[in-house]
Amino acid sequence: MPMKRITYVSTSTNPLTQATLDEIARVSAHNNARSDVTGILISGGEIFLQILEGEAAEVDRALERIRQDPRHRDLQLIKVENSAASRLFPEWSMQTVRLDDINDALISAIRIILANMTESRRILERYTQPAVLDFINRGINPLKIPYQSGDKVVLFGDIAAFDALSAFYSTEEVADHARCFLEVLSAAVVLHGGQVNKYMGDKVMAYFPTSRVDDAIRCCLESLQAMRALRANAAQCRLRNFLYGGFGLTLGPVIEGNFGTDLKLDYTILGHTVNMAARLESMTRSTGRALMFGESVKKACQEPWPWEEMGQLQLKGESTACSYFSLKDDIVHDTRSVDDMIEHVLSTTEEHRRNCLC
Repeated sequence: MPMKRITYVSTSTNPLTQATLDEIARVSAHNNARSDVTGILISGGEIFLQILEGEAAEVDRALERIRQDPRHRDLQLIKVENSAASRLFPEWSMQTVRLDDINDALISAIRIILANMTESRRILERYTQPAVLDFINRGINPLKIPYQSGDKVVLFGDIAAFDALSAFYSTEEVADHARCFLEVLSAAVVLHGGQVNKYMGDKVMAYFPTSRVDDAIRCCLESLQAMRALRANAAQCRLRNFLYGGFGLTLGPVIEGNFGTDLKLDYTILGHTVNMAARLESMTRSTGRALMFGESVKKACQEPWPWEEMGQLQLKGESTACSYFSLKDDIVHDTRSVDDMIEHVLSTTEEHRRNCLC
């Protein structure tokens, strides 16, 4: 029967004594012997590296126990093998090796490699598309994923007047302004079951399964509420006072997969639905509504949202005008024009903006 083998690294929450490590080894050996899970646990400094192998369900249960163990943090899967032909450690229910007890140049090098590998993995995870990490954690090589077509709810979000306002503030304040928007929207996307696909400067592209179209709307509303709260706590001469956003939502077919070249790949979605989400977001500037969506989104919703029909609009790339919608909601109507914000900024001096306390 094919076996599952996983390799992971983690970091201890507190310095480990020999007695603590012995106890971890004793409990692990006892639990794993009952479920016929074998492997090895290597510790060096604050780093753990462990290999577990056995029947898939038992390995998954062992990994979940490890995830819940408060003595570990920052657990990162290095490799998942779903069809291992044979065991590497057939006789060991859990052999434990403590590198700190071995005074040898080779062992010292291994300790350094483990620490550097853990830090590099942690950095790379911050830059990696969540869908790609999910493939890796399930033992799937993301480079071998075929193109897929299907329907998605696509969200495109952007900061209002970002380019126009950036010229009046310091580089640090502009960068913080963009970071704040990205944090707010990204947290809301994840909370409501979506996935952040990419950042494009001050813009965010995300998508949701079609079953979560109401959650996509809720994500936008909560992001607008969070931005209002942040504006309320900022001095009027600061850039944070102009933290407004626009959101476009569409539902329709996309192509999902790896796009790019041998130099760089991007796991993303493409298609007319994606383009329309971006164009709807740009319509928020002229409609005075922070959220715009198409009729396909409206029809797919299950909740009785306070619909507001915006009339027939012909967007770039469309051959005919179509009906588009927003919501009769105070937070959606709470927008400011670019001209109004620029006029507000110009009413203050550069010195005032530089020295004003937030």
